[in-house]
Amino acid sequence: MASALNLVTTGVVNQTQFGIPASLSKLKVSLPNLSDSSSRFKLYSATPPSSISVTPAIEEEEGKNPVEFQNQKRDDAEEGKFDWYSEWYAVAPVCDLDKRVPHGKRVIGLDLVVWWDPNHKTWNVFDDCCPHRLAPLSQGRIDQWGRLQCVYHGWCFNGSGQCNLIPQAPSDGPPVHSSKKACVASYPCTVQNDILWFWPNSEPQYKNILTKKQPPYIAELDDPSYAKSMGTRDISYGYEVLVENLMDPAHVPYAHYGIMRIPTDKNRPKADREGGKPLEINVLELNKTGFHAQQENGISKFIPPCVFFVLPKSTTNQGESLSNPEMKSEEKQRIFLLIFFCIPVSPGKSRLIWAFPRNFAVWIDQIVPRWVFHIGQNLILDSDLYLLHVEEHKIMEIGPTNWQKACFVPTKSDALVVAFRKWLKKYSGGQVDWRLKFDGSLPPTPPREQLMDRYWTHVVNCTSCSSAYKGLNIVETLLQITSIALIGVAGVTKQGALTTFQRSALLLAALLCFSVSKWLSHFIYKNFHYHDYNHALR
Repeated sequence: MASALNLVTTGVVNQTQFGIPASLSKLKVSLPNLSDSSSRFKLYSATPPSSISVTPAIEEEEGKNPVEFQNQKRDDAEEGKFDWYSEWYAVAPVCDLDKRVPHGKRVIGLDLVVWWDPNHKTWNVFDDCCPHRLAPLSQGRIDQWGRLQCVYHGWCFNGSGQCNLIPQAPSDGPPVHSSKKACVASYPCTVQNDILWFWPNSEPQYKNILTKKQPPYIAELDDPSYAKSMGTRDISYGYEVLVENLMDPAHVPYAHYGIMRIPTDKNRPKADREGGKPLEINVLELNKTGFHAQQENGISKFIPPCVFFVLPKSTTNQGESLSNPEMKSEEKQRIFLLIFFCIPVSPGKSRLIWAFPRNFAVWIDQIVPRWVFHIGQNLILDSDLYLLHVEEHKIMEIGPTNWQKACFVPTKSDALVVAFRKWLKKYSGGQVDWRLKFDGSLPPTPPREQLMDRYWTHVVNCTSCSSAYKGLNIVETLLQITSIALIGVAGVTKQGALTTFQRSALLLAALLCFSVSKWLSHFIYKNFHYHDYNHALR
């Protein structure tokens, strides 16, 4: 177990939010040339980018920020504001959706019910609200005829949201179930890259929106030669803070100290124990469709509202391009990506889906279950969760549009964060457009154990972790029963029936089973419920 956990908690990428297995650290990864239109890198937006907005630098009232944007032109009037309700949103990895039951999800302030229609073999996304008495349909069931049933009064709905049955309506009376008022709002949805996406507008004109606009497509996630283990977690801070944290490589040596191994540059003296250093990050474009950047550890791109990815550079590669003919063919084939789907849930709440596709060392994912990786990945999320929760409350106090006035960001290591905050302010007034669903306040800070809870934010939503949780609890119970049984056997057996050695062996085995059960209980609680992180003692 320890060696498997080490694959997660030690990283080869020196400036990323999530670790890559240490066993991969000697493998070389090649980067595409951003200026080469023939690049073989496959991640792209399904819709063509709009015109590029350019400013020579980020300028605020206090003066000029040293973080500059390259290759930009000003075209504010043509671009307009970002429409949060005319975009596709990731809902959940399909591998974590049980087809037998409906699932309740909240995305961009909308309460949704996700369910599998066995008649049409499709996933559906509805309003999580029965039109009868507004009960949540996510608490219902899928009946024997493949309909979504509200368990409050038994109303049933088909895959289009039409009501098929109102049990209380007389069979010889008017067909009240056919009324439009009896229907549930159904949202356009699709499965792409093994992730369920939905369009947050149920108006009839958007029924076929998929033919006009698709979610961002990532070919590596559909490539069978790539490992593509996914994970998801609900997080107790908002979308804005989630995105900027993923874009901040400089925090990794400090906020995740002791979790991720940070490779050091032998030619550069360390400024401190953690190994922080200057970072060269250049944002190349910024417009309404997002931005991308080149940095010393690779390239990155933000495709709003959900997608942020990083193509890291191996420390052994020194940044050769995939199009470089002098590279060995073996080097050209070794690619891995860090892909994050950042989902706004509500003020102070967000959801993260992550995937790290790679086309080498695929055997690791074939023999190590997902839940083993999730233990280390959740610890990384926990290690700065409290910091970011408090930070968000402070940002809200000063006002989201005043972020650049309140925060002093003088180095290029913050270039991506500054670019995101600039994008957010320029195209969305500094925050997500919730359309007056909320009063603008953040939820109060709960006790630390509740804030960093893993069970309700991850385990119940992950098929691998929930199965492991149930299995480990069964093993714990069996160990306790075995311990009691062994003591009972040793106690009730007549004195002459067992030798002193045999009796001692039974008692020792009972003690061992009890000790292992207690250790396992601690392991379950620490890795599936709550694991505090004390930075001062690291």
